[in-house]
Amino acid sequence: MDVTDVLQAELSASNDRLLAGVAELSDTDVTGGSRLPGWSRGHVLTHLARNADSLVNLLTWARTGVKTPQYPDPGRRDLDIEAGAGRPAREQFADLEASTARFAEAAAALSGANWSAPVGTAPVLHPAWYVLARRAREVEMHHADLGTGYGPADWPEAFARRELHDAMLCWPRELSVVSEIVVEEVRDGENHHQVWRDLGTGPVLQGDVWSLLGWLTGRASGAGLKVMPEGTAGNLPAEARAAPAPPGWPARSAPTGLPSNPPEEYP
Repeated sequence: MDVTDVLQAELSASNDRLLAGVAELSDTDVTGGSRLPGWSRGHVLTHLARNADSLVNLLTWARTGVKTPQYPDPGRRDLDIEAGAGRPAREQFADLEASTARFAEAAAALSGANWSAPVGTAPVLHPAWYVLARRAREVEMHHADLGTGYGPADWPEAFARRELHDAMLCWPRELSVVSEIVVEEVRDGENHHQVWRDLGTGPVLQGDVWSLLGWLTGRASGAGLKVMPEGTAGNLPAEARAAPAPPGWPARSAPTGLPSNPPEEYP
């Protein structure tokens, strides 16, 4: 078993949770606002469906060796989302279900060297196996964006750890929002910390992986994070401090330096 098996199993479970929730939405629910500014739930659902199809293009590229861009032109993504956002709940569900199945079928058709093929949008190419991680990111993040009761605290641990890891590798150091990120967890009754240093200048943020990832992606306020002066990781000062505004999700779709061959585990 390698990471492609693990990611496909993880993605299948994420899809099941998403589809079960979407199946319960009414037409009124779908036209209601999502947690993304300016987007209804219909926008989010249409984006999820079209994203699945766009990533099928990358999997097709990996399988056939014929360069197949994720989107045929830069404006197609937004046009497709606007065109489908106003559809009723039944059509939204059917579209999402069908596009999810198309992605799963395309992934199942890959094997061996296919997963090592470089795909993506130049200049950011990555091995095809990382398409699975990208799709899991879309499903989990946008499930939370629907505003139907599923949030950062519900993200699977493996997903949250991987996404925070990759965000740290892509951290925009030039924005100088924080100097360190400290992941805090309790194992066997003892506190353990993973520290990401040299991120820029500013305070140190410390908390669990869900709170940190939620803050970083703008899907949680950061209210539960410890905010400390630079260089004081692990020592919460007496005064209360508010978390700074996050720098925004990294623009890159994948970290650099990913292994070409699917590893046994990632990260």
